[in-house]
Amino acid sequence: MNRELEYMFVQSARVWIPDAEEVWKSAELTKDYKNGDASLQLMLEDGTSIDHKLDPKTKNLPYLRNPDILVGENDLTALSYLHEPAVLHNLKVRFIDSKLIYTYCGIVLVAINPYETLPIYGSEIINAYSGQNMGDMDPHIFAVAEEAYKQMARDERNQSIIVSGESGAGKTVSAKYAMRYFATVSGSASEANVEEKVLASNPIMEAIGNAKTTRNDNSSRFGKYIEIGFDNRYRIIGANMRTYLLEKSRVVFQADEERNYHIFYQLCASANLSEFKNLRLSSANDFLYTRQGRSPVIEGVDDAKELCTTRHAFTLLGINESYQIGLFQVLAAILHLGNVEIKDRDSDSSIIAPNNRHLTAFCELVGVTYQDMSHWLCHRKLKTATETYIKPLPRLQATNARDALSKHIYAKLFNWIVEHVNKALVTNVKQHSFIGVLDIYGFETFEINSFEQFCINYANEKLQQQFNMHVFKLEQEEYMKEQIPWTLIDFYDNQPCINLIEAKMGILDLLDEECKMPKGSDDSWAQKLYNTHLKTCSLFEKPRMSNRAFIIQHFADKVEYQCEGFLEKNKDTVNEEQINVLKASKKFDLLVELFQDEEKATTPTGQVPGTGGRTRLSIKPDKGRDKSSKEHKKTVGCQFRNSLQMLMETLNATTPHYVRCIKPNDFKLAFSFDPKRAVQQLRACGVLETIRISAAGFPSRWTYQEFFSRYRVLMKQKDVLHDKKLTCKNVLEKLVQDQDKYQFGKTKIFFRAGQVAYLEKLRADKLRAACIRIQKTIRCWLARKKFLRQRSAAITIQRFTRGYQARCLAKFMRRTQAATVIQKYQRMCVERKRYRQKQAAALAMQTILRAYMARQKYQALLREHKAIIIQKHVRGWLARCWYKRCLEAIVYLQCCIRRMRAKRELKKLKIEARSVEHFKKLNKGMENKIMQLQRKIDEQHKDNRLISEKLVTLESSYASESERMRGELSRLRGAEEDAKNKANQVLSLLEELERLKKELSVTQQEKKTIEDWAHKYRDEMEKMVSELKDQNGLLKKEKDDLNRRIQEQGQQMTEKMTRAIAQETQQLETDLNEERSRYQNLLTEHLRLEEKYEDLKEEFAHSSNVSKPGHRRTDSTHSSNESEYTYNSEYAESEEGHRAGDDVTRGMDTSLTLKLQKRVTELEQEKQSLRNELENKEDQFQRARARDDAQFRKARGAELEYESLKRQELESENKKLRHDLAEMRQSLLADAATGAGAPGSPAYKVLLDQLNASCEELEVRKEEVLILRSQLVSQKEALHHKDEKETMTEPSVFAQDVNKLKDADELKQAYVGLKDTNRSPRSMLPVVEVRDLLSRLRSAAPDLHKLNEDGELWLVNQGLKETIRLLEQQLQTQRRTYDSEVESLRGELQNVKEENNRQQQLLAQNLQLPPEARIEASLQHEITRLTNENLELMADDPTASREARVIILRRMVDLMEQLEKQDRTIRKLKKQLKVYSKRIGEMGAGQTEGQTSPGQMVEEPIHPVNIPRREKDFQGMLEYKKEDEMKLVKNLILELKPRGVAVNLIPGLPAYILFMCLRHADYVNDDQKVRTLLTSTINSIKKILKKRGDDFETVSFWLANTCRFLHCLKQYSGEQAFMKHNSVRQNEHCLSNFDLAEYRQVISDLAIQIYQQLVKCMENILQPMIVCGMLEHETIQGVSGVKPTGLRKRTSSIADEGTYTLDSIVRQLSAFHSTMCQHGTDPELIKQVVKQLFYIIGAVTLNNLLLRKDMCSWSKGMQIRYNVSQLEEWLRDKGLMNCGAKETLEPLIQAAQLLQVKKKTDEDAEAICTMCHALTTAQIVKVLNLYTPVNEFEERVSVAFIRTIQTRLRDRCESPQLLMDTKMIYPVTFPFNPSSLALETIQIPTSLNLGFLTRV
Repeated sequence: MNRELEYMFVQSARVWIPDAEEVWKSAELTKDYKNGDASLQLMLEDGTSIDHKLDPKTKNLPYLRNPDILVGENDLTALSYLHEPAVLHNLKVRFIDSKLIYTYCGIVLVAINPYETLPIYGSEIINAYSGQNMGDMDPHIFAVAEEAYKQMARDERNQSIIVSGESGAGKTVSAKYAMRYFATVSGSASEANVEEKVLASNPIMEAIGNAKTTRNDNSSRFGKYIEIGFDNRYRIIGANMRTYLLEKSRVVFQADEERNYHIFYQLCASANLSEFKNLRLSSANDFLYTRQGRSPVIEGVDDAKELCTTRHAFTLLGINESYQIGLFQVLAAILHLGNVEIKDRDSDSSIIAPNNRHLTAFCELVGVTYQDMSHWLCHRKLKTATETYIKPLPRLQATNARDALSKHIYAKLFNWIVEHVNKALVTNVKQHSFIGVLDIYGFETFEINSFEQFCINYANEKLQQQFNMHVFKLEQEEYMKEQIPWTLIDFYDNQPCINLIEAKMGILDLLDEECKMPKGSDDSWAQKLYNTHLKTCSLFEKPRMSNRAFIIQHFADKVEYQCEGFLEKNKDTVNEEQINVLKASKKFDLLVELFQDEEKATTPTGQVPGTGGRTRLSIKPDKGRDKSSKEHKKTVGCQFRNSLQMLMETLNATTPHYVRCIKPNDFKLAFSFDPKRAVQQLRACGVLETIRISAAGFPSRWTYQEFFSRYRVLMKQKDVLHDKKLTCKNVLEKLVQDQDKYQFGKTKIFFRAGQVAYLEKLRADKLRAACIRIQKTIRCWLARKKFLRQRSAAITIQRFTRGYQARCLAKFMRRTQAATVIQKYQRMCVERKRYRQKQAAALAMQTILRAYMARQKYQALLREHKAIIIQKHVRGWLARCWYKRCLEAIVYLQCCIRRMRAKRELKKLKIEARSVEHFKKLNKGMENKIMQLQRKIDEQHKDNRLISEKLVTLESSYASESERMRGELSRLRGAEEDAKNKANQVLSLLEELERLKKELSVTQQEKKTIEDWAHKYRDEMEKMVSELKDQNGLLKKEKDDLNRRIQEQGQQMTEKMTRAIAQETQQLETDLNEERSRYQNLLTEHLRLEEKYEDLKEEFAHSSNVSKPGHRRTDSTHSSNESEYTYNSEYAESEEGHRAGDDVTRGMDTSLTLKLQKRVTELEQEKQSLRNELENKEDQFQRARARDDAQFRKARGAELEYESLKRQELESENKKLRHDLAEMRQSLLADAATGAGAPGSPAYKVLLDQLNASCEELEVRKEEVLILRSQLVSQKEALHHKDEKETMTEPSVFAQDVNKLKDADELKQAYVGLKDTNRSPRSMLPVVEVRDLLSRLRSAAPDLHKLNEDGELWLVNQGLKETIRLLEQQLQTQRRTYDSEVESLRGELQNVKEENNRQQQLLAQNLQLPPEARIEASLQHEITRLTNENLELMADDPTASREARVIILRRMVDLMEQLEKQDRTIRKLKKQLKVYSKRIGEMGAGQTEGQTSPGQMVEEPIHPVNIPRREKDFQGMLEYKKEDEMKLVKNLILELKPRGVAVNLIPGLPAYILFMCLRHADYVNDDQKVRTLLTSTINSIKKILKKRGDDFETVSFWLANTCRFLHCLKQYSGEQAFMKHNSVRQNEHCLSNFDLAEYRQVISDLAIQIYQQLVKCMENILQPMIVCGMLEHETIQGVSGVKPTGLRKRTSSIADEGTYTLDSIVRQLSAFHSTMCQHGTDPELIKQVVKQLFYIIGAVTLNNLLLRKDMCSWSKGMQIRYNVSQLEEWLRDKGLMNCGAKETLEPLIQAAQLLQVKKKTDEDAEAICTMCHALTTAQIVKVLNLYTPVNEFEERVSVAFIRTIQTRLRDRCESPQLLMDTKMIYPVTFPFNPSSLALETIQIPTSLNLGFLTRV
């Protein structure tokens, strides 16, 4: 032991230490513990270091913590260390972190109230737990219920589920879920309705038995035990309720913040109701019994509404309104009685004031006299041996007597209600066994504990004793089973405490004795208790500070009880005279009924009065004594002890199952855990005691295989032997020296507490050492490898480094030398530079200073010089100014003087001139001038001589010339005469010339203007032409782009439509599958009802045989062909009616005949009215259709006329333009011939080319107009030949247009644009602009050829632009039209869905109606719906409702078909009526009953079935006689065994034979033979399936043959859709006379039923294999580690003999596949079967994974993925990968991936959300919560990460369902699969015994 302690209490070991707040706190050792240390060095989780002192006396070490891999275990007994902190921590981790509220503790289920609704109680959860072992699934209340149900059925022993806990812990809810489980798994949830009735009683029991306390607003103040009875088939047949210890004192007293029972407040809140007026109620504050707690209102509770719920529950349980009013009268009377005021008369007597209104109300309500009741409330009767005294009562005693009467009345009322609830739950069927559910109060301790707490704790002591003994017994049985040496386990036995309470001279005995004493009191009783038990019993103590209290040491805690009120509550005495007064009530029968059991020996409920409603406990009083007095003398304690004893006897006679409910906190917070409160309840409910008992023995148990798998790592190779048991023994002896720590059993190894943790530590150390060794070796290898690389690298680096260093040294030396030189010169340069800088600075400074001084001097000199200059100039200016003034004055003076002198000289000259002297003076000058002139004359004479000489020569020449000139002169004179004559002409010419000049100038100006305008216009035209060229290029480009875009958009629209159609198709397929699923579910339900009907018919026949010995049973072959077919195909019902009448209707009376006649009359009238209404509807429809067609033609004709007018207008405009163009061209050519602009000019050529191109473009447009005209004509012609198929939707037309756009060329695209252009008014705008342009062109004559060409091009350009715009507009219009049509289609689809839902509801309602009323109801509904639709369509646009009207017409046709079916039904009923009348007549005449032989038909006129006939050739068939039909069916169907003869047959041979026989019946045109053969075939197949429906081969065989028979009916039906793959010979074999389309639907329904039966059969075979093979079995050995388990052992994951593995599943799937292939099942049907099987495998596996915490680990995820890959490999081998089976496993694959991915960061959360798209949010969170590390190296998922996942998945729109629906069956389809086998080649084996068939 010391060695183990030293090994466990080492550094880093974790322990638990006590804590005041958290109860237990985790700490870690920081120093090894050595034996003898007085303290431990610990460090808390928050990092605080403490010194934990050990107890010096005990030296007990703190509790060790369990390894992390054991934390969160499902079973607390799986923990290695079993102690209180380990239990508390495990519960907390499961509750807070994993959100798991259930935990096993051995045989106890601990349930913690989550205060939140959890999705873990649905039907899918019930199905998951049904049939499972208790240890194989996670803890759940359903697991406990399943264990109880299984043990009841297996051991034939009654069971009990004991649910206990504090108020508000969830006891009632747990009990309710347990009862729901029983009701579901027993198959009686929809028949017995026991759960509904019990739940209906809950509001009643809560109203009369629940009240508000300080701890719970709805606390149950009584206990109850509900027995759920089962028959011998273990189906619920009834229930019974027992109640215990109603808290009657609450009626008259409530503590603060508490209330009375809810029913009182409900009545007060509803006092204003009319039916409650006579109760005279008011507010709850007005009554003493409801205002003492001063808390009359519960927050969030409407008492008036709760009363409505209570009254409704009363009604459901059969308590009528009059009884309810009576009950409320009693309750109101109690309230009034509490308000009766009793006053003192004197010290020994009391009195009630006369006419007390409350007493008056009480007496009126209960029907007693005021005087009697007021008298006996204040008096009592005393009897002696001889006399009787009437003694007055003091006020206090009278008040107590009044309260006692109130409590007694309420207790009687409570008992009466419980009795009637039991009557509602009782049944007449014999009870075979029962399961009891005990919902009882837990251990209670308050500040003030009284008699009620004493009784409750006494009951818990008894239950705890029974619990301890049961646990001890189970432990003992386990040890004995394993042959372990049995040693007595020391466990707490509370028998001394029970003896203290109930033994002789115990507390109850002394209490009863004190109650018998005349002057007994609470004080005297307390003294007796002290004297009797204080010194003799250690469990009894006396408080130090009180003499009126005592303390009892209970198993859970010490409780101090106050003695005050014990005697009064125990006596519970009621004045007999008061009871007699109430019994004497003659007006109130209910009150008398309440007290009538006082006069009986025993109460109907088996309880005594005052016990608080304990029912079904038979207490027989002594016959020799007065029963009534005995009832009153019996104390409450005695009654409770007796009832508790009977309860213990009942529990001991059953196998108990324990559920302990825990209240996690007192504030009702969701998932909030208070350790203090939890520990208190764990101690009180016995969970810790269970742990202690388990820990005292060998709590940890391992099988040898599990131990070997887990601890194989601790063994050496030599220790491993072939015998694993011996190996385990040898290893354990080496590992654990103390052999007392373990024991070897037969199949298991038992360990003491802590040994598993010790072994886990050894294992972890070994693994850690192995890991360290592996790491060491790898690290050594890596380090050596790294060292060698580093060494080689270092050498290389050294070599290169040394070379580099040498080079660097040489370089350094060179650089050093160079640096020295450089430094020398550099220093020199620096110094020189510094010197020069200094020198320059000095010079600069000198220069600056000298310059400054020079400048200053210069400035001074300059200023002086400038001042001198200024002075000089100023002085000079002043001198000049003075000089000028002087000069001006002098000049003026001179002028004046000279003028005066001149005047004088003039006068003087004038005088001298007149004298000779003057002339002399003048002549002297003239002589000189004359001499000069004489010389000039001489010179001129010389010149003249020269000139004269020249003149002589000139004269001679002149003479000759003169002669000539004379001649010329004469001529000129003649010419002069002519000139004179023409002078007048010249004048006129000059005038003309002037005029011409003026005209020329005007012309020149005009020419200049025209030339300017022409140049300007030419420039504009050239610019326009260039712009048009550019625009034309852009338009061409845009046109190409638009064409490309149109093609792309067309392609996109096509793709979009394809996607939309695909989505709609997928949606429609989904809807179709849902509809198929609903339809097939209805077929399943129909089949179930049909089977039930058959069972009832057989029981009826059996009872008829018993009652009538002379009745003869039919032959088996005949009974096999009775009417078992109840589909709506009425063509088969006539024959069935005759056969059913032979067996069932012999006992029919005349009333049935009359009813049938009346029914036939009603049906005929209804049929006639329906026909009339149908005719009216058809007339209305035809008129509406004609009106719609007329309006459509009118609208279409107007549209065509409008288009024609537009087209003609465009053609006329086009002709006019062409005419103008021709004229312009001619004028242009004419002008060009005479003008300067010849046609050869470049501009002319360019414009002409453009004109030609425009002409070509106009030709193209003309062709387009012609195409448009032809299209319009064809449309107009098609209008006159349209039919219903023209009412196609717009999207289809749009699709055709898109295909045209996609496939046609550019011309067709332009045509589409022009077609819309003709319809648009906007097309007139270019015409107006063209006219304006033409007028402009005509006004300019010189350049018309150019302008005309440009105008044409502009016209074409504008047309192209408009075309492009209209193309875009058309595309947008078509897009809008498409969107609107899509929206309308979606609306119609939604309407169809709604109509489908309504039809399904109608179908479900019709199925509940009798067969006669189904057709009537469906027809009525159809007519109503059609009428409504017709009215709606009449109000809408007629053109928009044509499709709907066509649909209505089709529905009208369907309605006519239904009318025909109804007609056939009426004829059938008439036939049955005749049969019944005939039988009644035979019975009246006394004729003996006859029996129709097999094959014999009733000789009644049979109306032929309305089957259309066709005349065709006939070839090849099988003929049989009519009487051999039963033999054919018997040999071919009923007695044919697939494993015998059928295995060697051609696949589908029975189907071929039946069809060949059917062909013969068709050939001979025998409709009755066809009908009987098909009916017999269908009924026989159904009977063989009912008889051998669990045999897979039989079901598969008949599924294949039924499908083949269905394919034959289709292949040879003659319909073109089914004849495509037939040969010519096969087409000759088609049916010639009958159309069996309706029978094909019937056989298809039969095939659906067979398919569903096949799926169920395969599911039953696979179900036991799935969990074992997919989850539990280790396909990859060694990956999964086995964890320690507790008492609830799980299935081992090691493959033992007989366990299923994955190979078992694969083999079974292969067997299924080979069998179906051998039987000839269609390949498509096999794919559907495989898909369904894989869905079941995936759903069951995932559901178990979600409910098993031990399976949610990383290694298990790997196992699952490997198993799934094996299943995929199987699919691949069988060629079934495309059947959709793999997709059904996607949720399981993603769950396995979720177990393996990293789960830490936000990126991981995002990856998980993206990956797990097939899992719901609830499933993802559940897997993360359940994720459990198998090894200590793995980590748990943090709560924060789970919350992150929930946040990211919050926006998902999905179902909150946790589990997958394993019962879901995919809708099945039967694709047509024709056979190539020729019928004439089929040979019938003799083994079939069909020799009576003749081949024709």
